[in-house]
Amino acid sequence: MLQVCLNGARVRSECAHLPMNPAELATSARASVAAGARDIHLHPKNHDGEDTLDPAAVAAAVTAVRAAAPGVRVGVTTGAWTAPDPAERAAQVRSWTVLPDHASVNWHEDGAATVAAALLDRGIGVEAGIFSGTHAAERFLQWSDRHRVLRVLAEITDVDPRTAVQAAAGLLEELGAATESTVLLHGEDDAAWAVLGMAASLGLDMRIGLEDVLRLPDGMPAGSNADLVRAARALTR
Repeated sequence: MLQVCLNGARVRSECAHLPMNPAELATSARASVAAGARDIHLHPKNHDGEDTLDPAAVAAAVTAVRAAAPGVRVGVTTGAWTAPDPAERAAQVRSWTVLPDHASVNWHEDGAATVAAALLDRGIGVEAGIFSGTHAAERFLQWSDRHRVLRVLAEITDVDPRTAVQAAAGLLEELGAATESTVLLHGEDDAAWAVLGMAASLGLDMRIGLEDVLRLPDGMPAGSNADLVRAARALTR
């Protein structure tokens, strides 16, 4: 499975064509699915372009993207930068009026289990974000409900393509047989393509998009999320 990550916590100054509002997210999602993406991850934004878990913003983004890509699962972030207090993030999840299919929870962040429990209570799939170079894997493997997650996101923070694959191998070994969940492996920035190739070779789920990388495998700037998805399909074929 190839997931497209449409925007992430990036801002427009990083990428002139970064999709920010619901209409832009919908357009990008439609093109990305046509290019071969089979799942969507996005960060709803407020009017200042900042990530938010506000119910109205989540509803607008998810509704627009679902209309543009019917039948494709849509997920959002619950990153701590949206609201530092995990109890507040959990309360926002409980106040959502339109529910995404899944949401990512970063296990190196305080209160991850609290946020994940709120998602599970509402029937929303949990993507457990396990960052390399952190204690996330240890924390996640100690969580009694880890078997209930939709998938594990093995997220490689090393941006050097020469060493990122080693970091990925170490993280996958740490997770090992202790998780029965599907694993999605991805990297970021300069290491994104090397890690995507590794994921493909191991038969793991993959992800690509402007959240993770702004350049194509040849180093040229990516014109859109769809361009990145097409490049990923070509690379993994």
